[in-house]
Amino acid sequence: MAKEQALKGSKKLLNAWAFYDWANSVYTLTIASSIFPIFYSALFSSPDQLVVAFGFQMKPTVLISIVTAFTFLTVAIFSPILSGIADYVGNKKTFMKFFCYLGSIGCIGLYWFSLDHIHLSMLFYFMGLIGYWGSLVFYNSYLPDIAFEDQQDSISAKGFSLGYIGSVFLLLLNLAMVMKPEWFGFNIGDTEESLNVAKFEAMKISFITVGVWWMVFSQYSFYVLPKGVSTGHKVTKDVVFNGLRELKQVWQKLKLDLRLKRYLSAFFVFSMAVQTIMLMAVYFGEKEISWATESEKTTGLIISILVIQLVAVLGAFLTSKASAKFGNIKTLIIINSIWLCLCFYAFFMVTPMQFYIAAGLVGMVMGGVQSLGRSTYSKFLPETEDSTSYFSFYDVAEKIGIVIGMVIFAVVDQVSSMRYAILFLFIFFLIGIILLLRVPKEKTS
Repeated sequence: MAKEQALKGSKKLLNAWAFYDWANSVYTLTIASSIFPIFYSALFSSPDQLVVAFGFQMKPTVLISIVTAFTFLTVAIFSPILSGIADYVGNKKTFMKFFCYLGSIGCIGLYWFSLDHIHLSMLFYFMGLIGYWGSLVFYNSYLPDIAFEDQQDSISAKGFSLGYIGSVFLLLLNLAMVMKPEWFGFNIGDTEESLNVAKFEAMKISFITVGVWWMVFSQYSFYVLPKGVSTGHKVTKDVVFNGLRELKQVWQKLKLDLRLKRYLSAFFVFSMAVQTIMLMAVYFGEKEISWATESEKTTGLIISILVIQLVAVLGAFLTSKASAKFGNIKTLIIINSIWLCLCFYAFFMVTPMQFYIAAGLVGMVMGGVQSLGRSTYSKFLPETEDSTSYFSFYDVAEKIGIVIGMVIFAVVDQVSSMRYAILFLFIFFLIGIILLLRVPKEKTS
């Protein structure tokens, strides 16, 4: 008997879509933001130790920056192509599954991450990162298929909420494993060294929990979400490059809309710096902050991530209130000014308490700049039925910005230090502010 397909706008279909956020958000918090950066840094005997990979000798943070940049470049190039193919043949769920499982396997593979097999290890890291962002391309494209226009804001917010709750829940479990390994059956021994070995093993187990969580909890979404409308058409050369042609058409239209063009230029510049800081914050804290012990460092870094997550909720609320009172552009200028000051503050940051303060400030402006950045772009869009192409252009611009930001960060880090790399990013916030000041208040052409 064939499975009965849930109707568009139905509670069952909406909840199934939002539940994928619960499944995949654990990647961003545990792998991208907290435990993996701590684990990766712990592999090196000293902050100055170099690693040999891809025929070059470089700092560990430079290697992770380059691989991350390459991953985002891959997503930026192939996501419009793959999404165009999926829409044409009507099998976006197949693509979403592929990237979900690729990412899950990559997370599980991180258990075997080692410097002795650095290229295979980096492949697992690449798989996790591209799996997450690749699956999001198709996940987000489902929204107009499963929800009516008046439902999209609320169900999108519900997805973010579920993702936040699920990721924090698993991170707290992983934190307990790392800080109290004896509770979970690890042999902690009688020495500090044996305790550190147990904590290190707990970190590796946490990567497996992320991969399994992501793979298992996504099954409900995959079961309920429609496959798509099958066309029976073959994929031709025209179909493959259709997504890229749409991006080119959007670019031609953007050049005729002065307000949207200037805003997107500003977003591209300040988002470049924001995303780079968010991706490298824990690596900076691990390397540049003077922690008393390894145990304090591990606890402090994970607590900092939780602080950022909690404060981000308040920050997003305050940003929403500020934008309603002062307008989106003025609020974004204020937020970028705070980010600019944070770059200088980070350069002089040494103690754990200073790092905690920075974490609170980052949380306050992190959620706000992301949500307000996207909603401002949405408000400035012309009246069109092809909003998908405009947002595809927005997403590609954001990814390319991340690539440029990570490469610049890696270069400055390699020739000097992470402190100067963070400080250098203030230039992009300053340029972003100048460009925001040039955005016309009213729509012009």
